[in-house]
Order: sequence, then structure tokens, then C-alpha cells
Amino acid sequence: MDTSKNTILVPCDFTEGVDFAVRHAIKVAKELDAGIHLLHIAKKEEEISALEDRLTAYANEIHERMGVLPTTSVKEGTIFKTINAVVEELNCLLVVMVTHGMKGLQKLTGSWALKVIVGSKIPYLVVQSAPKRDDYQKIVFPIDYKAENKEKLKWIQFLYQFSKPKVYIYASATKEGIIDSRTKANVVFSKKYLEEKGIDYELVLSEGEASFSQETIQFSEKIDADLVLVMTTRDIAFHDYVLGAYEQYIIANSAKMPVLVINPRTDLMKYGYGGFG
Repeated sequence: MDTSKNTILVPCDFTEGVDFAVRHAIKVAKELDAGIHLLHIAKKEEEISALEDRLTAYANEIHERMGVLPTTSVKEGTIFKTINAVVEELNCLLVVMVTHGMKGLQKLTGSWALKVIVGSKIPYLVVQSAPKRDDYQKIVFPIDYKAENKEKLKWIQFLYQFSKPKVYIYASATKEGIIDSRTKANVVFSKKYLEEKGIDYELVLSEGEASFSQETIQFSEKIDADLVLVMTTRDIAFHDYVLGAYEQYIIANSAKMPVLVINPRTDLMKYGYGGFG
């Protein structure tokens, strides 16, 4: 197995939707000069050999259709442990996962998928359809009162160095256009940060007619966004990172928007990018 270059992991169960994840992985791999690794999780050890042959055949098919040859592996185990174990083993940069892909995935909310994402030290790109474009042109950056926005800004700066997307700061507001003081502080900080880095952005206030999560997706759909950023947040009660109801709704959105789920534990130095002064 060639692990000499950066690796993007795509969990694969051979359903049609996995192709969507592979296409997104190829899109990101071109930007990061990364390879793609397909992982299938087997229930029984005696199934591994046949599944390896099937996965290799799928990788060859991808090579013929898309011009990229992924590496492959089949592991016996559970989704909870195996994906993140392989992430550690291959020192992966990113996991690209299709939400309706794996067997046993019920509705995303409250499912194993959230636990797998939260337990990871690297970002997950969660997709439901094929990429709209070859690069990222429009990124939605939702802002509310939470303190994790600074970490999302680092990722915007990181992504901006590739295709120079326009960033839409989407801030939580009331029907009257009033912004909570903590949200306002986050907006001011974000605007200053983006201006200092020379990043093209536009500030848009939510309408306050529906939940912030619903309006975030409605806005993303309206502007035909390529990506929405959300972040796991620290849950003081559990002493760990969690995905709240807002993040869960965004990830499982009905508009099929790709969502990059960022974990504050991720060290961007591993991407060869550490300068955020």
C-alpha cells in the first residue's frame, strides 16, 4: 500500500452513492496533492479476500472513468472504531463520506455517523450528491454566538489559497435584524480577519423567520453554494466534542449541500500550513 503521499479516505460499501464521495475526494485531492484510499469494512474475516477483489475492481473502474487510481483496503471491524483507526494508520488528511452510503446508516441524526465524526481528529466532508463544479467558488460560513468561529476562519484561509472562493458570512439575527452581542462580536472578529487576509466575503443576516439551521441551508441553496462549514463544539457536561442539533440538521440537510465538519483538535500543520498570524 502506497502511503508516501497525503491521503484522503473514502469509506466504501459499493452503493451508488459512493461514487459521489469519490468525485468529491478527487476534487479535494487535486488541491492538496493527495492520494485517495478506499476502505471497506467487513463483518467476517472469511469475507475479506472476496471483498478485496471486488474493491480492487471498483478502484480500477474509477481509474478508467475518472483518471485516478485509489489504493484500497478491507478491514474486519465496526464502523465506530475502524474508520478512525485507518485514519490514524494512514495519517489521513480528510474523510469523505456519503451520508446514505453505508449499510445500517439510518437517518444521520443520532446515528453512528455522528459518533464517528465526533471521534475524529480530522475533518469529515459529508456529501449527498456529486460536486457541482471542479473547484470551490462559494463557501457559507454560518456565525452565531459560539466561540469556535476562529477555528473555522483558519480553514477558510486554508481553502482560499486554492480556488479563491467567495465567503458568505451568514450571521444569526432576529426578524428585526438584531444580532445578539456575542454573535456581533464574532461577526466583527470574522470580518476583520478576512479583510486582513485579503479574502473576498459578503455579510448576510438570517431572516429570523425559521430556525438558524433551516435558514442556513435555505440561503446556501439560494446562492448555489459549494460548501457549508460546521464545527464540533465542546460539551462541558461530557468533557468532549459533540455535534448539536444545529450541526446535525446542517449535515443531514435536504438540499444535499456538501458539509465540511471541522474538529478543533485538527492540527493544520499536518497539511503543511501553519501560518495564521
